[in-house]
Amino acid sequence: MSMSQSSPRINSQNKPFLSTIDGHVSKKPPIWLMRQAGRYLPEYRAIRSQSKSFLDFCYTPALATEATLQPIRRFGFDAAILFSDILVVPDAFGQKVSFEVGEGPRLDPLTTPGAIEALGEFSLAHLEPVFETIDRVKGALPSETAFIGFCGAPWTVASYMIAGQGTPDQAPARLFAYRHPAAFQLLIDKLVDASIIYLSRQFDAGVEVVQIFDSWAGVLPAAEFERWCLEPVAKIISGLRARNANARIIAFPRGAATHIPSFALRAGADAIGLDTAVDPHWAAQSIPPNVVLQGHLDPLALISGGAAQNDAVREILSAYRDRPHIFNLGHGILPQTPIEHVEALIQQIRSSEV
Repeated sequence: MSMSQSSPRINSQNKPFLSTIDGHVSKKPPIWLMRQAGRYLPEYRAIRSQSKSFLDFCYTPALATEATLQPIRRFGFDAAILFSDILVVPDAFGQKVSFEVGEGPRLDPLTTPGAIEALGEFSLAHLEPVFETIDRVKGALPSETAFIGFCGAPWTVASYMIAGQGTPDQAPARLFAYRHPAAFQLLIDKLVDASIIYLSRQFDAGVEVVQIFDSWAGVLPAAEFERWCLEPVAKIISGLRARNANARIIAFPRGAATHIPSFALRAGADAIGLDTAVDPHWAAQSIPPNVVLQGHLDPLALISGGAAQNDAVREILSAYRDRPHIFNLGHGILPQTPIEHVEALIQQIRSSEV
C-alpha cells in the first residue's frame, strides 16, 4: 500500500487555499496564478540561464525548486505550483521531447497507428527528479502555503504527441482521432493510466492538490469533447480517488464553454478552473454549487493594470461572493506582465470587502 492510499486529508484550517478547496467560503479568496514562476520574474530569468535547455531545467531539482519558491518569496501567494511541464509524460514514454527557443516544444510526431502501438512503456523512474523537487519544496514552503502538483490532460498531451508541436486548432490530433479512433483511444488510455500513476506519486512525494490541465479542450466538438476530454479526465480522477479517496483535485478544461456545467458535475473534481472567456455571473449560476470555482482574470487585463484590472477583479469577486472561489487568471501569466501589477492584484484581493 502506498502512502497515499492511507492518508486522510490534512487539516486545512491554517491554509486558506486548502480550506477553500474543501468548500469554505471566504471574503478574501486565496490567490495563485498559473505560470506564476516564469519569465516575468527577473530572478527566474537569472536562474534559467544556468541550464542548457528547458527540459534540463525541469529535471534539475535545485533549479526547479528555486523556480517554484521564487513567486512565493516575492508575492506570498497562497499556493505554490510545482515547476515542471506537462510534456515530461511523453518524455517518460520514450518519445523525444525538446524545447526550441521562441518556438515552443518539439516532439517526434506519432503519425501512424503503428507508432502509437510501438510507444515505450511509461517510466515513472524517469521522473524521479520531479519527485525530488517536490520533496525539496515541501520542506521549504511557509506553513500557510499549499503545494500544487499537476499533469496535462490526455487530450492535450496527445495533441502534442501526434502533431509533434503545438498547433492553433490541434487539427493533426483531431484528424488522427477521426481516421484512427482505435489507435487514438489506445494513446488516450495509455495517458490516463500514466497520469494516475504520476499524480499518485506526486501526492506521495508531498503535494497537497493536483491540477489537470486540458489546455486544448475548447477545440473539440461536443461528441469528441465527451470522448476525448471529459471521459479521460473523469477516469483519472476516479483512479486517483481509488488510491487516495481524499485527494484534492482541480480540473481546468480551457475553452470548454457551455460544456463546463456538465464537466463540473460529472468529472468528479473538487474545483474547476475557468478560462478568460467565461462570464463569471453565468458560471456562478450554472455550475453546481458544491464545485469550487477557480479563475479567471484575463492575463491581458493584468498587463494593462489600472482601472481595467481593478474593474475586472471586482466583477469576479462580486460574482463569486457566496461560493468557494480561488482567484487566478484565465490562463498563464504572460512574460511582459509588470511585477507592480501583480502586487496591486494581490493587494486588491486581500483588502477586498466584496
